[in-house]
Amino acid sequence: MKKNEIVKFKIIDIGAGGEGIGKVDGFPFFIKDAIIGDEIRAKITKVNKSHGFARVEEVITPSEFRVKPRCPIARPCGGCQLQEMSYTKQLDFKENKVFQHLKRIGGFSEELLSGVTEPIIGMEDPYHYRNKASFPFGRDKNGEIVTGFYAGRTHNIIRGTDCVMGVPVNQEILETIIAYMNRNKIPPYDEVNHTGVVRHALIRYGFKTHEIMVCLVINSDESTTLGNVEELMSELKKIQGMTSIVVNYNTKKTNVIMGEECEILWGKGYITDVLASGESGEESSKESSKESGEGIKYQISPLSFYQVNPIQTEKLYDVALEYAGLTGEELVWDLYCGIGTISLFLSQQAKKVIGVEVIPQAIEDARENARINEIENVEFMVGKSEEVFTKYYGEDFVGEEPSEKETGEAEKVHPKVVILDPPRKGCDESLLEAISKVKPERVVYVSCDSATLARDLKYLCERGYELKRVRAVDMFPMTVHVESVTLLARSKATQ
Repeated sequence: MKKNEIVKFKIIDIGAGGEGIGKVDGFPFFIKDAIIGDEIRAKITKVNKSHGFARVEEVITPSEFRVKPRCPIARPCGGCQLQEMSYTKQLDFKENKVFQHLKRIGGFSEELLSGVTEPIIGMEDPYHYRNKASFPFGRDKNGEIVTGFYAGRTHNIIRGTDCVMGVPVNQEILETIIAYMNRNKIPPYDEVNHTGVVRHALIRYGFKTHEIMVCLVINSDESTTLGNVEELMSELKKIQGMTSIVVNYNTKKTNVIMGEECEILWGKGYITDVLASGESGEESSKESSKESGEGIKYQISPLSFYQVNPIQTEKLYDVALEYAGLTGEELVWDLYCGIGTISLFLSQQAKKVIGVEVIPQAIEDARENARINEIENVEFMVGKSEEVFTKYYGEDFVGEEPSEKETGEAEKVHPKVVILDPPRKGCDESLLEAISKVKPERVVYVSCDSATLARDLKYLCERGYELKRVRAVDMFPMTVHVESVTLLARSKATQ
């Protein structure tokens, strides 16, 4: 088998990146845009010692799971990987992905996982769910200003202002910006030559409040390079819901989208949105509460981390809250807390929550979010979670419950629950070591990468914890990504 050779495949599985997997004489190939069950002809693009890659040339017999994508640029665009797969099959794939990672990387038995895994939570309508989107700007081969999304594994912009994952108003905003740039001859960024002005447009939308933020990322440290800013703001302010117009300065030759500094051109500099818990009350009152916008308010600035799918975020946090098993008497640590979304969510049923985040601006937002919600049983600290948590308890802390002779303050120190919501790379090992030493009764781990989740759970379960519950939540329909929540409890043998 050589590069450019055309080979017939039967797709028998799906890879972690959403590629179809087919074999020739037992040798596996990963084939983009192929769906499990497809019979295809594919051109080989690369062959390694253990596996190869190929590209679909012809679908001979389509899979029963193959569907027509809603987006006309689904294939070339790098944003979605699974639009040509039925949503039911996507959920099966994601649930199995978490299961297999926990089995293969975490070392958990199939029997145990079958007993603790709960059904994945999907969406009724898996489109138009994103409250945040970032659009790069550039020029096409004819020299026209374009925006859209990068093609898969490239920085070639696929023209598109109407993403079926985003909110419809994005199209109006992007077309307004492009029209302004054309009228005023404002050049888009050229990342090869590091010239031009407009790099990206970041758009945030509040699903409950309908507030809109537009943040223009520019290759400059002066907003005057945008030309007649008043004209641009005047046009954007006509769009219903516009609340904040911000410029972000990024003059570095880098693939990182956002720079460190922002300037408010108009409005508040943030938008507000609401998350409602469905944990208390009858089902009807849960729904009415969510529909009316009641719940915890969050102020979201350009650099804030905030889950991109608010519909599923409520479900995700409800699962985390259920797993935490709070009675109102617990001290809870929320590590990697961001702007305090989970912290404030849990504070309704905890005695006290301590949130830790390394980004100072996020902690400022978290404290402000606590203030506007009049929540007083939370405390937020700036720093790396592994450093703050370890320092707080000290080298001599052994995680035992305080005796009656000790003060009430000592009892407050010992955490009943630790919430982990780390970035994709997972937790620092020093933090896992500290947790196993401090011995909270329960650890609730919210993960966006089931491979690093499995690695971290294995570490903790080798040091006195047991896996009790697992549930995946589809936060990112049409992509290969999946969020999951797991519950660990201290083994009875270690208590």
